[in-house]
Amino acid sequence: MQIILMHSRFTQAKSVTLSSRHVLISLLMFLLITTLFGVLIAQLSLRLANDNVPILRTLLPVTGLNNPTAKDRYVKENLAAMATKLGEMQAQLMRLDALGERVQGLAGVKPEEFNFKELPGRGGPEISSVPSKELNMSEFQAALDAMEKDVENRSDYMNVVETKLMGFKVQSKLLPTIQPVNVAYNASGFGWRLDPFTGHSAFHEGIDFAAPTGTPIVAAAGGVVIAAEYHPEFGNMLEIDHGGDIITRYAHTSKIYVKLGDIVRRGQHVADIGSTGRSTGSHLHFEVRVKGIAQDPHKFLSAGANQAALAALRQK
Repeated sequence: MQIILMHSRFTQAKSVTLSSRHVLISLLMFLLITTLFGVLIAQLSLRLANDNVPILRTLLPVTGLNNPTAKDRYVKENLAAMATKLGEMQAQLMRLDALGERVQGLAGVKPEEFNFKELPGRGGPEISSVPSKELNMSEFQAALDAMEKDVENRSDYMNVVETKLMGFKVQSKLLPTIQPVNVAYNASGFGWRLDPFTGHSAFHEGIDFAAPTGTPIVAAAGGVVIAAEYHPEFGNMLEIDHGGDIITRYAHTSKIYVKLGDIVRRGQHVADIGSTGRSTGSHLHFEVRVKGIAQDPHKFLSAGANQAALAALRQK
């Protein structure tokens, strides 16, 4: 094929020769450009349709999410993801319920006062002036994610609370708050008194519990035995270290059942009352020392009595 080009600017006519190869390449280029242009128009139409343009939605009823098959696939995929998320949250809630019950027990709260197995009551008036709004899929997913984070934060908080309460409970178990002898009164209190041997005023660093020889003596708190020996003044003497620089001393015993280094528990039978050492009769001389300084044992024993009274009230 020969094409002749003529123009007033040309001094003579020009000719261009096109072979069949040139024609074929031109047709292919035209088809390619037309196809690309059509694809661009289709993409623009779909995007406008998804942006809630009513006219294009009516013109394109089976494109994108308007296609029932595509919509079903979208819903199923989101439901599967949310079901997985829901399963994880259920596991976290079960762990949180178990943790809450442990904290409840440590805090001494009655189960009927705070039952983790029952949903709390909720309610309130419906405000007609404020229109209700339904959640769409993205809003529901955002609410689910926010709830998951809230559950994780509360679980971490409950773990901290449990650790603190457990520490307080362990510490309270190590305080000498149990009366070492089951008697109703003490023969001599803490403080200044007349010495029974000299008759002079002397400071008494403990409490004397009068009871028959052989009466059981129990540990006022858990701890480690640091002394189980005979003392010239205290006779058969036992000392228990409860940690926190707190030591209890049990003197004038007739028999000691533990030895140096033994770990004793709260309320364990550790000795028997006697009248060994500097003593006028069978009794227990009981001391509480903090950092080596004698303290009034009544302060600790009274605290233990108050705790027992509160525990009895909670059980009623």
